[in-house]
This record gives sequence, structure tokens and C-alpha cells, in this order.
Amino acid sequence: METASGPHFSGLHSLTAAVSPFSDVNAPNQPFVIGVSGGTASGKTTVCDMIIQQLHDHRVVLVNQDSFYRGLTAEESKCVHKYNFDHPDAFDTEQLLDCVLTLKSGQSVQVPIYDFKHHQRSSDSFRQVNASDVIILEGILVFHDQRVRNLMNMKIFVDTDADLRLSRRIRRDTVERGRDVSSVLEQYAKFVKPAFDDFILPSKKYADVIIPRGGDNHVAIDLIVQHIQTKLGQHDLCKIYPNTYVIQSTFQIRGMHTLIRDKEISKHDFAFYSDRLIRLVVEHGLGRLPFTEKQVITPTGSIYTGVDFCKKLCGVSIVRSGESMENALRACCKGIKIGKILIHRDGDDGRKLIYEKLPKDISERHVLLLDPVLATGNSANHAIELLIQKGVPESHIIFLNLISAPEGIHCVCKRFPSLKIVTSEIDAALNGEFRVIPGMGEFGDRYFGTDD
Repeated sequence: METASGPHFSGLHSLTAAVSPFSDVNAPNQPFVIGVSGGTASGKTTVCDMIIQQLHDHRVVLVNQDSFYRGLTAEESKCVHKYNFDHPDAFDTEQLLDCVLTLKSGQSVQVPIYDFKHHQRSSDSFRQVNASDVIILEGILVFHDQRVRNLMNMKIFVDTDADLRLSRRIRRDTVERGRDVSSVLEQYAKFVKPAFDDFILPSKKYADVIIPRGGDNHVAIDLIVQHIQTKLGQHDLCKIYPNTYVIQSTFQIRGMHTLIRDKEISKHDFAFYSDRLIRLVVEHGLGRLPFTEKQVITPTGSIYTGVDFCKKLCGVSIVRSGESMENALRACCKGIKIGKILIHRDGDDGRKLIYEKLPKDISERHVLLLDPVLATGNSANHAIELLIQKGVPESHIIFLNLISAPEGIHCVCKRFPSLKIVTSEIDAALNGEFRVIPGMGEFGDRYFGTDD
């Protein structure tokens, strides 16, 4: 697939945040970090430039790994032809980490300026890089160190033919870096090619997207930019409402969304892929419940310090679409009680309660409210008001859905700021008929097969 004209999606990869296993890449005020790797002269900078041009509505900064080359010592400078600039040890990775972490925290940073002719950093000048919405980290070995990889929300590998890369390197090093052709070829054979085989090519497996042909692959770059713009829009709402959580997107998740949004998909496949997404949302919602520390003895006789699940829990589905989420909740929480609320909806007015059956002790429980689509938010508000009337604290309600409209998030979060919303994607808007756009149609009819 890597030689195909479009992008290659390498499957489901965990895009965890850096340093702490409990950190959250979707945390408010955190920029979107993109790593771009590939062999020497593969077109990484061209790809980065094209992404930056298309993200003109956002603040974007480019951080080059080349800026973090270590300056050569006097002894190394005497034998510069023997120095391997393509080895991980040639870079100051610790300073690179500090730089990106500083930018992620919303602060500006001074990036070193490296002189490729004299192989030294400038001692009296730096490049000022300010905090931004998007950070692009580009370099041949940015995927080599796991700590650097873990800082990234998206990892892109630019895959270009080796002969083309060599010709580009000869042109670049002779014109821009003042070297002669023979020294470039000698360095390539002695250091560049072995380093590519030993370090760069193996890091390709960490990529979320592999782009054949680099900057010539406009289809792949357009798709990547669309994904980034979607995530940035979600981040904006998460900054406004820190109680809104969008599960970390991967191209596997995007692929499942593509399937269930396709009007031509069969009823069986729609239900199958919807169930997979619902399970992910439920698991993420459960992760937002309070936990207590618990120690157990393992079969080896050792003590393991972990956490104990929240015991007082129930689900409430908004009939009928919400019932599609019940099986996933039961699969995650054995024997869980599930109540039901039926609300009549007419356009944007979802205020008429038809039926409710809830656990008698619901006021003592944390509640997972289930509805796959958050549109205007009126029906959700009515259901939440009922739960609060039954004695459920607002902070004990977690609203789970597959897709949300920005209007619905505004409506619910403004009225109930202590409630949590967990969703898998935030769509663009509502249309004149109060339907989510692009959306996925009438979810209940499609799921239960009553849309004929």
C-alpha cells in the first residue's frame, strides 16, 4: 500500500501524551503537535510548508530537529568527515524535549541556530518561537526517542524513493551548505544510508500516516489538513468548556466514522461499527468516574497498587436511540442498572416528557446518560433536569454520545457547567432542520433497521 497514490494509514495507534501516563493530549489550552519524519531530502520540509499554508487560519510554528545538532568540539571539527551527523547522538534530544514541552505549556522559547558550514551553533543569536495552536516537529529522527514521540498528536512519515532522495541531497549540500559532490557521496555511503537503515526506516512503524512521494501527494496532504482542522475545532470547544471530552482520535476511529456516516452502508455494518465506537465512548466515560486507591496481592506474592472502580453507578438511556448504547455499557459494567427516559421531539423543541423509569436510589449513584447524537441539546437538557429533580448531583452526570453539534455542546454546558460530556467527534453545525451536519442521519432508524 505504501506505493499507492494516496496516504497509507498504518492502523490503530495510541497517541498518548508525553511524560506522564495519565496526561491528556486533549487537555484544554494544549496545542496540536505533529511529527514529520522521513529519510534525508525526502520532502519533509515541503510537506510541512504545505500543511502550514493550508492552516492559514491558525497559528502554526515549525521546529526543525536540525536546529538541535550538537556543536562539534575542536577535535571533532578536525575530523569532520568522520563525524556521523545522521546518528541519534548527533542531536541534543534533551534540549529538543524541553523546547517542545515549553511550547506545549503555552510559553515562547528560543531555538538554537545551527551553522552547517562550520558545524557550530550561533553563540549570540536564537530564533524566537512563540506559543501556537499547532506545533510541527520535523526531522529525520524525531520518531527515534519515545519521549519525543509521546509528545505528538499525529505522526507523519514521508516516504520517497532512495535515488530521488540522494539527488536532492547532492543538490542541497552543494548549493546550500558549500560541500563538493565527492564529499556528499562519501558521507552518504558511509553514514547516511546506514543510519537510514538502522534508525530512520525502523521508526516508520510508529507513523500514523505514511505519505508516498512527499509534497507531490496533494491528496494525502489535503486529507491530513482536514483531520487537523477537525481536531483544532474540537480543541477550541474543549478550551471553552473543560468539562467536554473528545476521545483521542486515530485514523482507525476516523475510518469507523467514515463507514457509519456513509448512506450506502448496510444495516448490519452500520450497527457493527457503531457498536465499536460506542464501546470506546463508554470506556472513556467510565474513565471520568472517581476512583479510590486499592492494593492487591499478585500471584507472585507482590503488592500491586491500583484503583478500585466506582461502585454506585447506573445508566440512563434516552429512548430510542440511547438504547443502542446499552449493550456496550452492560459489556463494560456487569449487572449495571439502566433506566429510561422518553422525550417527544418536534424540531428544536424537545421538552415533552412521555415516559421515565429510573432506579429508586438514583440520587445515590453516578449516572451515565446515553444518547448517540447531541444536536440542539434541548432533549438532553430536559433529561438532565429530570435527573437533577430526582436528586442526582449535576457533577455526578456524564453524558455519552457518538457525535455532537457545537450548538448542543453550548446549550448543555452553559446550563449545566458541572456535568461532563464525552463524545467521539464534534461535527460542524446544525442545518435549518436542526440536523447535525455532516452527521449520520436518524441514528435510531439506521441502527434498528426501521428507516425503510
